[in-house]
Amino acid sequence: MATYVLVPGFWLGGWVWETVGARLRAAGHEVHQVTLTGLGDRAHLATPEVGMETHTLDVINTLRYGDLREVILVGHSGGGLPVAQAADRVPERLTRVVYLDSVPLPDGMRQFDANPPEEREAIEKRVAAEGEGWRLPPPPFADVAEDPVNLAGLSATDLALLRERSVPQPFATATDPLRRTHGTPVPETLIACVFAEEQVRRMFEERHPMMAGFDGVPQLVPLPTGHYPMLSRPADTARALASLV
Repeated sequence: MATYVLVPGFWLGGWVWETVGARLRAAGHEVHQVTLTGLGDRAHLATPEVGMETHTLDVINTLRYGDLREVILVGHSGGGLPVAQAADRVPERLTRVVYLDSVPLPDGMRQFDANPPEEREAIEKRVAAEGEGWRLPPPPFADVAEDPVNLAGLSATDLALLRERSVPQPFATATDPLRRTHGTPVPETLIACVFAEEQVRRMFEERHPMMAGFDGVPQLVPLPTGHYPMLSRPADTARALASLV
């Protein structure tokens, strides 16, 4: 049996892993669902100072204070960034790092940099107008038709849950650069959802900048669905994670 630490993406808390976590526990695994500072049931701790370092320490302290070892560390979407930094600092506690529809950005890159210039401008305006200059509001999660790629597979109940429980993301987590030494490598897995397997393999072959943060070519597990597989395909997400033991 394995020990899993599950880290959610932007705007989400540990609650988003509930079904996946229950399935893994039913199979005999130990599961820790992390809620990063300022999100989920820790939303009251959000401040302008909460950044990438805060979230990295959330992950590291989950490992240290739980005395967790031989861990499969999973980061979804933006949660893959503090996971990447944590893996760089405490590789001795991990057996594998899993990026669920996520990538580990290279040293010095910011999540914000992954957006095209016009989108960066729109995000900054929204943060200024709706987030008091330091919070990034969540998407509306209104209807799959409005974002058929990212919201693919989500039911009306899933969307309602996302609208109810998502909270603004401390914007510094997107604008702080990652700091990684690439010291002791940990085996890596990329579970690809939004991008097709062939497209991901081509990105590695062409040395796409978004793939530059991986230590080589990771194990690739295709899971075709939208950007929230723990909700749209929870059984298959749990099965994919369990297959990594």
